[in-house]
Amino acid sequence: MESLSNHIKAKRKKTGLTQVELAWRAGVGLRFIRDMEQGKRTLRMDKVNDVLALFGEELGPVKIIER
Repeated sequence: MESLSNHIKAKRKKTGLTQVELAWRAGVGLRFIRDMEQGKRTLRMDKVNDVLALFGEELGPVKIIER
């Protein structure tokens, strides 16, 4: 399963956006983008959804596969 940080970073790079451009377009701070891409464990879900919305996505429940 891909981490949120890797997912956002890959989407940003695929679309050719810098962290500054992504922050501006999503209406969040640059620090938030950096924290998200570095895997910070506590992030505001509404802001994460603001970023994901640029890529046509949103947070949602995921079933955990038992190991």
